[in-house]
This record gives sequence, structure tokens and C-alpha cells, in this order.
Amino acid sequence: MPPEVKYVSDLLGSASAAEVDAFLEGLSDNAIAALPYLFEHWAHTGHQLAPEGDWDTWVILGGRGAGKTRAGAEWVRMQVEGPGPLDAGRCRRVALIGETYDQARDVMVMGDSGVLACVPPDRRPKWEAARRRLVWPNGAEAVCFSASDPEALRGPQFDCAWADELGKWTKAEDAWDMLQFCLRLGDDPRQVITTTPRDTPLLRRVLEAPRTVRTSAPTSANEAHLARGFVEKVTARYAGTRLGRQELDGEMLEGAEGALWSRVALDDLRCEVAPVQDRLVVAVDPPVTTGKSSDECGIIVVSVKWDGPPQAWKATVLEDGSLQGASPQEWAAQAVRLLHKWKADRLVAEVNQGGELVESLLRQIDPLVPYRAVRASRGKIARAEPVAALYEQGRVAHMPGLAALEDQMVLMTSRGYEGSGSPDRVDALVWALTDLVIEPAAAWNAPRVRGL
Repeated sequence: MPPEVKYVSDLLGSASAAEVDAFLEGLSDNAIAALPYLFEHWAHTGHQLAPEGDWDTWVILGGRGAGKTRAGAEWVRMQVEGPGPLDAGRCRRVALIGETYDQARDVMVMGDSGVLACVPPDRRPKWEAARRRLVWPNGAEAVCFSASDPEALRGPQFDCAWADELGKWTKAEDAWDMLQFCLRLGDDPRQVITTTPRDTPLLRRVLEAPRTVRTSAPTSANEAHLARGFVEKVTARYAGTRLGRQELDGEMLEGAEGALWSRVALDDLRCEVAPVQDRLVVAVDPPVTTGKSSDECGIIVVSVKWDGPPQAWKATVLEDGSLQGASPQEWAAQAVRLLHKWKADRLVAEVNQGGELVESLLRQIDPLVPYRAVRASRGKIARAEPVAALYEQGRVAHMPGLAALEDQMVLMTSRGYEGSGSPDRVDALVWALTDLVIEPAAAWNAPRVRGL
């Protein structure tokens, strides 16, 4: 190959049929057999090859069929393979994390672009189904995990990892955190993420980390390897739509389509100092289950200034004291602690699931706690829409430290909550503002019954 040509694909892509034949005829049988596996020569250099430099996490964002899975599988190859089939590579212990075990196996290992499809025959790993792992001839191994089972990541240790479709993980935060504790082998543990972009709190946080690098590509970048007419068909149907921008163009779009709140609007409603208020409540949305894998217990502190008619009332969200994986006694103690900290007038708690147990728990902490039980008779979105209207009117401000609450707010849409788990922080916010603003305003505006 001429020295000025860096990639085989560059040479063959611009050559005539006769030049291609001449090039191939000049290669040995072994060289021809090796050609399909020289990914560094065939890859899309803009998004399928790891960036140079010092980084911990490489995020590959792309549209459907853009070649993300192939890039992840080939990166794993580059980590574990040495010059010869039995030679050691840079890494020996790899974690493969998919949304479920089946997806890790069927896509990352055995898929058309999975590891087994990419590795040359002389160094192809053996799949051990019972142990959910690949074992290479040089002793390196890759173990499959499910992001839906974060606890399985307690104990193992690795020197690199590949996480697929992180934007879809249902227990994303827990699984990601457990993976970070596992990356403790070798001199420079690294991880790659391959995902269609979705505006999830975790993916946004990873992308903003100082030691994260990213590449991205639209579906059309890999058109030559897709079914004939596929790109043209889906582009004609989805071009310019929000779904098309995300799934085809690989854009990281803010919030969710039809969201009741937007980050831009929330940014305009910030305040640094809590104003003098007339009334303050702590609202609690208890989790249905308990334990480390349970939903959060939403605990939100909100105040209101009743100045003039209802349309002039202003509320301020003061603190988010929500807890993940807390026992009933722990979240009850947290709610009472915030009640006393802020000198709140009342503690409001949803009791659809816990009933009288919720009040009993709170009174075990403080027998004199001022308390009101509320029950949900409508769905989450129906309850949230009047509260979202208060924000649109500029009647709610946010103190600092509410990022986790706002992450849930921007994923509340007219169709439902598009995040993982339950939006317990938002539910508590809705109960607080309903108690402080929505219901008092309705009572204010109700026609008075005059005596005869």
C-alpha cells in the first residue's frame, strides 16, 4: 500500500475496478483473509475509532444503524487482543452491560455487529452460556451484565467496560455507579458507551464529566451497510421531526417531547435568597416498596407568599430532601427534620399506598407533627398540569440545589413520565403546590353563598 494512503478503505473507495483487482492480487492469502478484520482501516474515522488523548469514558452517540454497536465490539477487541492469538492485550477483564442479560448476549456478543462477528477465527473467544462470558485464547474474558440488576456488579472487578444503550437503562444511576466501583484493575481503566441519545440525567452527567470524550454520527453515515432504500424511506417519514432528529440524526435533544416543563423556563425562575413567606409545607410522596432498589421517597419543601388575589401569589421551592432506598423510619425522620428546620406549618403526605401507616410513622418521630393526608383521585399528569401552569405564569421560583427534581420535571409529558422509575420528587412538588396555591385559590374564587 502506498505510504501516503493511511486506510485501505481510502484506497479501495477511490480506485477503479482494475486497480482494486490489482491490489488484491498482490496480497497473500493470509493478508486477504485478514482484510475484513482490520477495523482501523474500514471504520468511519469520525465516530467509530476511539479519540486520542487522556480520557476515562468515550461516548458514541448515533442514529439507528449508524454503526455504534460495531464500534463498541471492535473497541473491546482492541483492548483484549495482542499481536498474536495467544499474546496478552491491554486488558484482560471486560464488563459488557446491556439493558438486560438477553440484550447483552443477543446484541453485544452474538449480534450481527457483536463481538463474535468481529473477531478473526484464529482468536475467536468461546461463549460460556452458564457463566454469561466470553473467554479468548489468550485468557482474556468478557462478562455480561444486566443494567436492570445493578447488585450483580457488586464484587467483580474489571480493567475496561462497554455499556450499550445507556439511554434506555431503567436503573441507570444504580447500574452506572456500581460499574464505576468495578473499574479498578490495570493502569488506566476505560469504558465506552454506545447509545442513541436520550436526555436522561445520567447520560447528560456523563457527557459533562471532564474526562469524557464523545463522537457522534447520523444513520446516513453508515448507509452503505444498511438495507437499500432504508435511509431514504425513514428520512422521508421522520426528517425534521423530534423523533427523527433523535433516532436518525443522533441529536441530543433537551427534555422530552410534550414536556410540561423545560430547562430554559426553569433557568428563568431561579432565586438565590428565600423570600419572606406566609406559609410553608413539607410534602412527602412515600415509596410503595422498601429497600435499596425501591423508588425514591419524594420530600420537597415549598413556601408561598399570599399577597393580594390568587393570581399574584408567588411560591418558592426551597429544598429537595428526597431519599433513595430509605427505610420508612428513615424517610419519616427526614420529613420531620425538614419540618423543624424550615419551621414549616404542615407536613403533607400522600397515603394512597400507606394509608394510616404514614401518619403513624411520622408521629413516632414527633407525636405533635402538624399533618395532612392527601389521596390521589386523578392520574399524575392531570394533577401536575395545574402546577405546570403556575410555572408558565412565572409564579414559582427555585432555590439552588434542585437539579435532581428538575431532571424529573423535564421528563414529565402529556403522555406520562418518560424517565426511569417513578417521578416521586415531582409528585411531592405537586402535592406541596396544590396545598399552598391550587386549593386555596379555588376556595378564594368559589362563589360565596349568601344568606337569605
